[in-house]
Amino acid sequence: MRVALFTGVLVLLGGATAAGAEVVDKVVVHKERRILQLFLGDRMIREYSVALGGNPVGHKRQEGDEKTPEGLYRLDWRNPGSGYYKSIHVSYPAPEDTKAAVASGVDPGGLIMIHGQPNYFGWLAFLTQRFDWTNGCIAVTNAEMEEIWTMVPNNTPIEIKP
Repeated sequence: MRVALFTGVLVLLGGATAAGAEVVDKVVVHKERRILQLFLGDRMIREYSVALGGNPVGHKRQEGDEKTPEGLYRLDWRNPGSGYYKSIHVSYPAPEDTKAAVASGVDPGGLIMIHGQPNYFGWLAFLTQRFDWTNGCIAVTNAEMEEIWTMVPNNTPIEIKP
């Protein structure tokens, strides 16, 4: 009885995985291939097609450049009430990103997220996932975001490759 109650509380708080879903320990994004992969150790568990920033080639340098950052970051917090179907924050800018931006006299930007489709427009994913449309975020379908949300705990490392 206590285990069932505890499990129910975890589900309500978003801390338990869906039936059969595994908790992963690493996320890898390959920008050129437009894919996001979930790993448990060396084993790839899931792979998803993604849409990126509208100007995806190269590393994000400043606010408004519509680039998705490249490098090693953490998925450090989540927003269930996002303007998109759920979102998980990428820890960009890292200190070296901020330092480079300041040296160039620009704002590094921020709020880079993995997220689903714009609220109320999830049904358009068949179209929106065919091109890069975000301001630098990593977009998936709402169903895929639900899986990612369940399988990726806070503080999971993410590597974003060119």
